[in-house]
Amino acid sequence: MSAARPAAAMEAPRSMPTGQRNVVRSNDSASLWNCTLSPGWTLDEVQVLRQALMKLGVGNWMKIIESECLPGKTIAQMNLQTQRMLGQQSTAEFNGLHIDALQIGELNSKRQGPEIRRKNNCIVNTGGKLTREEVESRRLAHREKFEVAQEVWSAIELPKPDNPLILLDKKREELKSLQAELDDVVARIAAAEQASISDQNTGGIKRPRE
Repeated sequence: MSAARPAAAMEAPRSMPTGQRNVVRSNDSASLWNCTLSPGWTLDEVQVLRQALMKLGVGNWMKIIESECLPGKTIAQMNLQTQRMLGQQSTAEFNGLHIDALQIGELNSKRQGPEIRRKNNCIVNTGGKLTREEVESRRLAHREKFEVAQEVWSAIELPKPDNPLILLDKKREELKSLQAELDDVVARIAAAEQASISDQNTGGIKRPRE
């Protein structure tokens, strides 16, 4: 069995310059890989998820939640964003693996052929459902080819959130601000509609002030 390559030796996309910088490290920006963002995700959050998948393994959503590195993100949200990072809808063949999802996403983005079908930039399975044996066979192959070396993923430090109460207060203030903006827009629309009705009732002729 060949040794897995550490994250520091991963090939970079063609858009990156050549030379010593042309490698991908665990703290590289996800934007370099043209990763598709799910609704509600920022590039910084995708980068954190990338590191969490390397450190804790694909599919270990509860461990990621317990790490508090992505406060507020649900299992469904993380799974969907992982699909987009991998560039394929099926994630079962990567379960438990410490991988760089964006490296695989880059490879999937280059796959071509009549059997390749994509939805939301993700390759979808057009054949029959894989058996457990087929899924496990793929998982073992991916582990040998893509799994990040243990000394690399074990050294990753996931970010810790600020005080949860402070974050909650910030979210409340953001909601108040958004609600105020919404109320203002609704009031402007109502005023415009009322003005339009008034113009129609007066035949569109403004009466002079007395």
